[in-house]
Amino acid sequence: MSLFWIVIRRLAEIEAMATSKKVITKEEWEKKLNDVKIRKEDMNKLVMNFLVTEGYVDAAEKFRMESGTEPDIDLATITDRMAVKKAVQCGNVEDAIEKVNDLNPEILDTNPQLFFHLQQQRLIELIRHGKVEEALEFAQEELAPRGEENQSFLEELERTVSLLAFEDVSNCPVGELLDISQRLKTASEVNAAILTSQSHEKDPKLPSLLKMLIWAQNQLDEKAAYPHINDLSTATLEDPAI
Repeated sequence: MSLFWIVIRRLAEIEAMATSKKVITKEEWEKKLNDVKIRKEDMNKLVMNFLVTEGYVDAAEKFRMESGTEPDIDLATITDRMAVKKAVQCGNVEDAIEKVNDLNPEILDTNPQLFFHLQQQRLIELIRHGKVEEALEFAQEELAPRGEENQSFLEELERTVSLLAFEDVSNCPVGELLDISQRLKTASEVNAAILTSQSHEKDPKLPSLLKMLIWAQNQLDEKAAYPHINDLSTATLEDPAI
């Protein structure tokens, strides 16, 4: 065999070694997981953070009693926050604005984008119920002045008003504004603003950790074959694909 082919063969062997994945059995993986020590108190705080942020006040109160984990905000404020969120989700935007101001007037005073989006949602609800004249008047008096001060507001206003040009909104390019998802989007924005005003994280930590888990598994896939967690709801370890 010529020296050339010997070198080529050796290079191929080195490349195969470099690209081959380390195989970790389920037993080895579970042993490594068992070696990781996580305090129960930290896990309880993670659960409480999720319940408080998402507004599950009854579950948070029950979990507080069972685990002894104290929430970092008054649970009574969760009920008020959820009342605001529910009002927006039901299309009762005026009621939601009143409730926000009752909680903390500075929330809307210091957040012009949030206030505009709430007013925009009010306009959408007027259009949804066929109140054309009232919708045009509201847009002209309440939203147009804000659009003159902010180009992005003006563009959103123009998109919203364009709903009036279509009898059949299913053919309207901005028909999604009338979807329930638009209400949910606005409600989520209000919820985040209230949480921020209470010096609380606007997003729960648990979903971020799950996203980090998925990212870490994707990164590790390039280097090893190991037990995966494919179903996050059960956290069941699946045998490594070899």
